[in-house]
Amino acid sequence: MSRMVGTVSRGVRAPIIREGDDLKQIVVDSVLEAARQEGFAFHDRDIVAMTEAIVARAQGNYATVEQIARDVRQKLGGGTVGVIFPILSRNRFAICLRGIAKGAKKVVLMLSYPADEVGNHLVDWDALDKAGVDPYKDVLSLMEYRRLFGVRPHRFTGVDYVDYYSRLIRESGAEVEVVFANDAREILKYTKDVIHCDIHTRARTGRILRSAGGQRIFGLDEIMTSPVDGSGWNERYGLLGSNKATEDKVKLFPRDCQALVEAIQADLIQRTGKRIEVMVYGDGAFKDPIGKIWELADPVVSPAYTKGLEGTPNELKLKYLADNDFAALSGDELRQAIEAEIRRKDGDLVGQMVSEGTTPRRLTDLIGSLCDLTSGSGDKGTPIVFIQGYFDNYTAE
Repeated sequence: MSRMVGTVSRGVRAPIIREGDDLKQIVVDSVLEAARQEGFAFHDRDIVAMTEAIVARAQGNYATVEQIARDVRQKLGGGTVGVIFPILSRNRFAICLRGIAKGAKKVVLMLSYPADEVGNHLVDWDALDKAGVDPYKDVLSLMEYRRLFGVRPHRFTGVDYVDYYSRLIRESGAEVEVVFANDAREILKYTKDVIHCDIHTRARTGRILRSAGGQRIFGLDEIMTSPVDGSGWNERYGLLGSNKATEDKVKLFPRDCQALVEAIQADLIQRTGKRIEVMVYGDGAFKDPIGKIWELADPVVSPAYTKGLEGTPNELKLKYLADNDFAALSGDELRQAIEAEIRRKDGDLVGQMVSEGTTPRRLTDLIGSLCDLTSGSGDKGTPIVFIQGYFDNYTAE
């Protein structure tokens, strides 16, 4: 064990990306310049990752409120539209809601409670218990919700999302009715035309609504799947993964990313002589322990990555080995025994006690979380992340 440093994650600064920019050239040049300035060398299985935001910006993948409204009218008829299970977010959903409302005469907004899918709470569990409300079966009108719980601003933003979303709908020219329920089928008592806005449970929700008699049923991933009046689009995810760009425009999740990551990898191989893996990342997969919010608003952590990032970790639990198999050893003898065990490990440790407690998630989800935490979401100016040593283990020299 001569090397004392394991995984290193570096945020890499880049120019502000605009539509039409050559992102491949910018990413490669930025990483090479960072290496020159900081004096680090490249190795096989290093990782270069870029946030989905700069990919979509370079693509010009945007949609306006009016373009969203037109797609909604075409697909749902422009009458009463149920909008169910949206996340509570000014950045992620508010502009989408304005577009939906402009494409309808009335919106029946059905909010899940006590929290949305990613953990933004409308009301806490203690308040539900005190009021004797069972969110698994009870359906509340807006009047009942206010009587029981009053006004409850979001813990971090200070926004009362019930009022905020209602105002957005009315300001967009539609009537609004608010209901609180967790059974998707409740919306069908108000309208058979529904946009279900949940992210990771969307396939099940759509199936339930169609089976229960819904007529025009669309997920948020089925809105803006093709160009509308010159807009951007995402054929796979639609409005899912979108972010607010301006007060009347959203940046969509990027499309056609695979060719980009492969082109960057090829350029890096040519210029460094090393096989560096490349990926695009969005939200990571971690939870805030205080606010209980999951960072999972994108449909996937990584929409594109090179082949070397496929799979899951295959790791031994060092403390298990130290406390069990080699409990009688210490010092160099213990180190040598653990190194030998690592070298002997087979290709699949699933189910073996020696791997208990390791993280059997996909590599792209784990690495994407590391990237998201490294780059942040504010003004760090590091939309590119360079990771070294991620695939090393205790035997690496």
